[in-house]
Amino acid sequence: MQDPTAFASHVSALPKLGLGVGLRNEHFNHILSERPDVDWFEAISENFMDSGGRPGWVIRQIAKHYPVVLHGVSMSIGSTDPLNEDYLKKLKTLADDVQAKWVSDHLCWTGVLSVNSHDLLPLPLNQETLNHVIARVHHVQETLARPLILENPSTYASFQNSDISEPDFLRAMSDATGCGLLLDVNNVYVSCFNDGSDPLDYLNAFPFERVVQMHLAGHTHCGSYLLDTHDQPVTHGVWELFRLAWQRTNGASTLLEWDGDVPAFADLHQEVLKARAFMQGEVDALRLYQEQAPSPQPSVSNPVDFIVPGVREHSRLGS
Repeated sequence: MQDPTAFASHVSALPKLGLGVGLRNEHFNHILSERPDVDWFEAISENFMDSGGRPGWVIRQIAKHYPVVLHGVSMSIGSTDPLNEDYLKKLKTLADDVQAKWVSDHLCWTGVLSVNSHDLLPLPLNQETLNHVIARVHHVQETLARPLILENPSTYASFQNSDISEPDFLRAMSDATGCGLLLDVNNVYVSCFNDGSDPLDYLNAFPFERVVQMHLAGHTHCGSYLLDTHDQPVTHGVWELFRLAWQRTNGASTLLEWDGDVPAFADLHQEVLKARAFMQGEVDALRLYQEQAPSPQPSVSNPVDFIVPGVREHSRLGS
């Protein structure tokens, strides 16, 4: 088992990439032909790991001109199933091929008994789970020969036997393994709304010194709860959290996720560029992005993964 301080040192040396955009198949042609002025791209690992066709060719072409980060949705770091060694081998190959700046996934489990639920399911946050996750992170990092970056998921339920807060769990996990963290401020906003807690308390307890990357995304207001849908603009409340959090990360790379009803590339890029005003602390700019009071939407099911017919394109809600 490698010394976690070695991975921690690697994490602290990772680059500050600026403002990035999620790589989606709807934009492949535009990116290849127009070479837009984007700082970096984040690719869903599973969309490219098994592809020997056009997606694999596209990401390798893009990697020649832009920094690329891989973001996974199926590692299932918290599952009681054994880690999928074939998955990890393919992930390492892809990361090496595109010279990925880092590889991330989620603090969650996605299935059991070899069945993938295609959901990012919450963990009971206690010492037993922490020990289990730490051992698995060690194994993943040794296999990938690089630190793993793990994201706080959006949640809709909690376990009665959870007795460690999520920020404290993430801190202990990172301290023990040297792994980095991906802070998704939309997930913080959604989870805290759903469990009735204060997102500012969450941020005040968060280990910002371990944050490598941040996520922004839109969600859907369903009346009594929020659903992390990634299919609309970032809300004012999430921008506010981002403004408060980003400075404390010492300039973490920031990316906008948009997975449903994907807009034209120029519109998507413009949405993430709004972050500059918040990074610079231009509080007056907040008025530019004020949202109207959300009207309750019809209830919908829990977030699910879907695959566009004919395209190996995972679009993970809640990622």
